[in-house]
Parts: sequence; C-alpha cells; structure tokens
Amino acid sequence: MTTLSTMPSLTKGQNGPLPTSQIVVTVDLATAADVSALLVTDRGVVRSDNDFVFYNQPTGPGVSLQQSPSGPARLHISTNQIPAEIDAVRAVITLDDTNSTFGRFAPPVARLTDAGGRELYDYTVTGLTSESVVIALEIYRRNLDWKVRAVGQGYAGGFADLVRDHGVSVDEEPTPVPVQAAPAYSPPVTPPPAPTPRPAPTPPPRAPEISLSKDRPVSLTKGQKVTLRKEGGVKLTNIRMGLGWDPVTRRFGRSSAIDLDASVLMFSGGRCVDTVYYGHLTSDDRSIMHSGDNLTGAGEGDDEVINVALQSVSPSVDALMFIVTSYRGQTFEEIDNAFCRLVDNTTSAELARYTLKGGMPFTAVAMAVISREGGEWKLRAIGDGFNAKTPKKALPHVGRYL
Repeated sequence: MTTLSTMPSLTKGQNGPLPTSQIVVTVDLATAADVSALLVTDRGVVRSDNDFVFYNQPTGPGVSLQQSPSGPARLHISTNQIPAEIDAVRAVITLDDTNSTFGRFAPPVARLTDAGGRELYDYTVTGLTSESVVIALEIYRRNLDWKVRAVGQGYAGGFADLVRDHGVSVDEEPTPVPVQAAPAYSPPVTPPPAPTPRPAPTPPPRAPEISLSKDRPVSLTKGQKVTLRKEGGVKLTNIRMGLGWDPVTRRFGRSSAIDLDASVLMFSGGRCVDTVYYGHLTSDDRSIMHSGDNLTGAGEGDDEVINVALQSVSPSVDALMFIVTSYRGQTFEEIDNAFCRLVDNTTSAELARYTLKGGMPFTAVAMAVISREGGEWKLRAIGDGFNAKTPKKALPHVGRYL
C-alpha cells in the first residue's frame, strides 16, 4: 500500500491515503495555466455552478482558490467541510492559451501538501499531447476517510469537453469548428437552470467506435466499441486485462474480505467452449493465462491479471467475454474503486480503462467482450450487473451480450 515515507510520487491511476483534512494543491508548469476544481457526486457530475471553483469564483463548499502574484495559484481543500453528497474534488489544470496544447511543454507536476507546506505527494502528468485541459488529481472519499488518486485525464476539446463530461450542457458553435473555452475557467456556456442535481448525459444507443492509442488511453463507457489496433494501424497481438479493487473498511477500521474473480468465457457460435478462471488458469488452446486468485483486493494496482495472445486464440473462437464475479456474495455496493483495464503487453502502455463505481446491487458484472469482426478483434464495453457468484453461474446471463 502507498505510504508517505516510501511513495511520495504517484503514477497514473495510483492512489494513497491522506493523513490530514487540510490539504493544498499546486502545479508546476512551463507555461501559463490556471488551477481550478470540480466538486462531483458519486455519479461524476456537478450539482450546480457552485461546484466550479476557478479564478472568477474562488470559493466553493470546502474548497478555495488563492491567487499568488509571485507564484502559482493554490487550491485549498478542507475535506472535513465538503458536503456529504460530494464524492470527490477534481483538481484541473487549464492552459491560458486555449489554442496551445500540453504536448508543447514539459509535463506539468501537481503537488499535494498539508496546510503547513509538508509535501505529501507529487504527480508528473505524462502522456499529454493535444490536450489543453487535464484533470490532474482527485481527492475522493473512501468510507469515512479521504484519499488522493493520480488521474491524468486530458481533454483535447478544452473546457467545453470537460464540463460536458461532468453533466453540463454546452451550446455548440453555429459553424462546424471545435468548441473552444472562453477565457480559462469562465462559467459554463449554458449554466444549469437551477442548482439541482442533474443526471449524467445519456449515451447514444450506439457509441462511436474509436481506435486505441498508447499515448492517449480511453475511458470506456457502456456500449463503446474499440478497434484493437495500435496507433499507426498495427494490430495488437498480446494484451492483458487487469482487474483491481479495494476492500471496504468497516467500523473500527476493520476491513471486509472481498474476493472478486476475473474470468474469460470463450465462445464459438454462441456456445461457451472454454472458461479461464481461478480454477482453470490456462485455456485449452493456451492463448489465455490467468495470474491466479486474489482473495482480498489488498495492495495497489491490478489484483488479478488475464493475459491474452490474440494471435493464438483458436480460429473457431469468435468472442471472449470478460466478467467479474464476487465469490463470497458481496455486492458491488460494498466494493471500492473497482476497475478493468486493457494493456498492450508489448509496451506496457494502458490503452483503455473501464471504471465500475460502487453501488450496484449485484454480485457479478459483464465488463467487456472482445469479438472477431471482419478479420479484426474489437472490444466493446458492457458494464452491466447481474447476480452470480461463479463463472459457471454467470453463463445464463451473458449470452445476450455476444
């Protein structure tokens, strides 16, 4: 687990505990930029304009932005003053020049300190290219405690794309040009009609298909389809699917042992012909290998890993279904920070990630399916829950996703 004494620097996706309720976020960057914050609910959306903290609105519930004439702005966060319905505070960096991109400069460094200036963590936001806005860090609840996560999610469409992703409608320009932000961190172009919670935007019935890039990972939404090719058109051959989660801390600091299991169901013509899971670690054609069972979810990073050699999958197999089941029967309401991610094994670059937020009253979830289409493998995110404790009991539920 991450500790202050051994791991002050975070890498993308890594999290760590916060030992104090009073924290400060600053940013080092080689060009002019603004720091701001979004306060979001457990659905990842803002409740109203009051949940934007930026240079024209420097205070929000539990968060304040302090400008400094001699240095970068300081984002002060008091976790003990954040409203109960707020699940996370996201620290955002926006370039002053909205026509510029982070790829032109050295990577920004986000620093987290306590109120006295003692450094807690830093995070160098690497991998940015055409983005002008990036979510650097996220301060989020984990039961009664608060933690920090290195996010590094950039937006090439600027401020408009950022606020859309957090449940705010933005009017499009009348001409077909990319939407650009107004001066950095002005209020949303079309503010909500009233400060009431709004649902996240409903995705279209068929999400757009995108290709994977090792330099710009994608965050998958339900139904989104991804072509398994590297940037430049080279087909991916060796990939791995990682599953991670955190155990839930109960009263008096005791943790509930949660045993999630990653499995792959191999289909041919709609019939399951092989299953790779904790009890059968290698597929019959030896194209898929499971890392073994993790019984608790303790530790950082992937808790279970499934390696897939796509070029070695039997020609008769036309679909691979990736599922997660809860062996001891806890539902996803009791599980923190569950995620599934796709990694290029050749370069170790993360290509795509699907985050499963807690709160689903199910013991299993169909995460994604990889299927052969026109001679290529394509991945489709699913993210639907159902009740099953083992891969065998999951089989009757997953056929509709093929």
